[in-house]
Amino acid sequence: MPTKQKKFYYGGDYNPEQWDESVWEEDMRLMKKAGVNYVSINIFSWARLQPNEETYDFSTLDKIMDMLAENGIGANLATAAAAPPAWLSRKYPDSLPIDINGTRLLPGSRQHYCPNSKDYARLAGKLVEKIAERYQNHPALVMWHVNNEYGCHISECYCDHCKHAFQQWLKEKYGTIENLNQSWSTDFWSQRYYEWEEICLPGRTPTFANPKQQLDYKAFMDDSLLKLYKMERDIIKKYTPDVPVMTNLMGLHKPIDGFKWAKEMDVVTWDAYPDPFDRILYAQFMAHDLMRSLKKQPFLLMEQAAGAVNWRAQNAVKTPGQMRLWSYEAVAHGADGIMFFQWRASQGGAEKFHSGMVPHSGDEESRNFQEVVQLGNELKNLQKVIGSDYVADVAMVFDWENWWALELDSKPSALVKYIKQLLPFYRALHTQNIGVDFIHPNEKLDRYKVVFAPASYLVTKAFADKAKAYVENGGIYVTNFFSGITDENDRVYLGGYPGAYRDMLGIYVEEFAPMEKGAVHQIRTGYGDADIQIWEEKIHLKGAKALAYFKDGYLAGSPAVTVNAYGNGKAYYIGTHPDERYLSDLIKDILHEADVRPVLDVPAGVEAVIRKKGNEKYLFLLNHSDKDQFVKLGGQYVELIHGRTGSQTVQLAPQDVKIFQMIKE
Repeated sequence: MPTKQKKFYYGGDYNPEQWDESVWEEDMRLMKKAGVNYVSINIFSWARLQPNEETYDFSTLDKIMDMLAENGIGANLATAAAAPPAWLSRKYPDSLPIDINGTRLLPGSRQHYCPNSKDYARLAGKLVEKIAERYQNHPALVMWHVNNEYGCHISECYCDHCKHAFQQWLKEKYGTIENLNQSWSTDFWSQRYYEWEEICLPGRTPTFANPKQQLDYKAFMDDSLLKLYKMERDIIKKYTPDVPVMTNLMGLHKPIDGFKWAKEMDVVTWDAYPDPFDRILYAQFMAHDLMRSLKKQPFLLMEQAAGAVNWRAQNAVKTPGQMRLWSYEAVAHGADGIMFFQWRASQGGAEKFHSGMVPHSGDEESRNFQEVVQLGNELKNLQKVIGSDYVADVAMVFDWENWWALELDSKPSALVKYIKQLLPFYRALHTQNIGVDFIHPNEKLDRYKVVFAPASYLVTKAFADKAKAYVENGGIYVTNFFSGITDENDRVYLGGYPGAYRDMLGIYVEEFAPMEKGAVHQIRTGYGDADIQIWEEKIHLKGAKALAYFKDGYLAGSPAVTVNAYGNGKAYYIGTHPDERYLSDLIKDILHEADVRPVLDVPAGVEAVIRKKGNEKYLFLLNHSDKDQFVKLGGQYVELIHGRTGSQTVQLAPQDVKIFQMIKE
């Protein structure tokens, strides 16, 4: 269900139960000063709500909910199931997860539950039922927050509960043991099975485990966690069918298939914790676009740090202006809410040095709190932007199953990592101010002028046929080395690499030639020589045209980058990992050929983004550089943050942001 959001959400995780009630009134005053209108509560309160299996105590939560309602602050009410109380682990010890080494993990942290523990699911379900029934009509209730950061700490479990559940999951998926044997290629190494009970989890084995068994196990664990989410959600929906339900995803988080989960969520939310030591955060920017793309609708940034986190070896602080700039980066790319962990920095516990919107000093004049107040009051002026769409003519294929398969062991090179292959393509597009959607292989391609599919190792025949049809009908498709290699069973397409894409690309790859770690070779290109790393291969042209050639070793003179005219479109293949300059130049020419243009001509270091609602356009300008920048605009517009009519030339201070409603182009 679409949310009926009427104001820009701003706030954070609020944990008043950690504080004396004398602090609560001060919290309300400071929240109003900061423009806070929405807080997540009750995330880690199970032990307080239920002191033993027979007893529930909602007295503190009642006070918190009533206090929020009285002060006009909406509650994103959590189900509290993310951290079971100590009595549950003591009474039901086999509810605790077991790691790959056979060690049963202990309570005293969080997420200490096996995803397939029936005792955990039963008790969590009873708690959710009590909460949903009690607060279904409460005036503070705005949204439901199920559990917290699924798979963050426990994305795998190797206990007997999981073993038996995995066997049942496989039986439902394959129907017969022979179908499983065929899919898993079990005649290799005498792995053939005759009974479902013979199948183990892919834990510690003498050497490489069966790759399809490993792949199915990852999908099974993802499904196990999703089953828990759906159990809680379904209980909630019985009582409040019209109240949105979400859980907080974690962006580029490998264990959780975001596309699958987004189908079960009313709104996508995610937690972003970039490292401020990284000057420009392309991985975070990419994650914003991915999270928006999961449902192709606005998302909520559910958690970020106001300053420093506590869990890295060195915890950099966000310097003046960084938090504001990065928050608006999220808004530009589709966020309709900006939230923090947490409201008030904790006095004790494992995250006591994690920053809060209110610092330990409680100083209203502190830089930290002043920036929080500034952002919250600015966001009040962005009501018009709520619900607007992000504009993208370019797509990038993103597939969690491919990610899992690509990074299993026993590959030609362990240096080939999924996100690290996607990031250079994304960075080239981002720096050229080209909007990007991420798409699942099941989605349509034809609305996009260019589709990028880096590192698409595992490709179903259905998607390969879709890609071919897209190119035949005039689309431009770009992929790179070690793509189109295996089918959905992780079995190699025979007849030459890249099997799934071979005809469309007009090439045949005879063999891979992975490079030594740290080695740098070169290719000869139309833009001059370029450095390459990680990968080379022997490419034969079968209709394609070479755009670049390898320069080193026995591959010298062989094609390295190719383009093939296929039907009315073109398919590009990059058979190595080139430097940023070459990839950017190549992509720029491909975009020009596809008539994909930047949002606006801006200086280097300035980002320009459009969000659109009907005929209304909202232009975001973000200065990621450390110097003043000047941008020329055409047409008429109003600057939304301060409500001023704009001039033709806009000045942006370092790390500054300006947002305009275009009145007339």
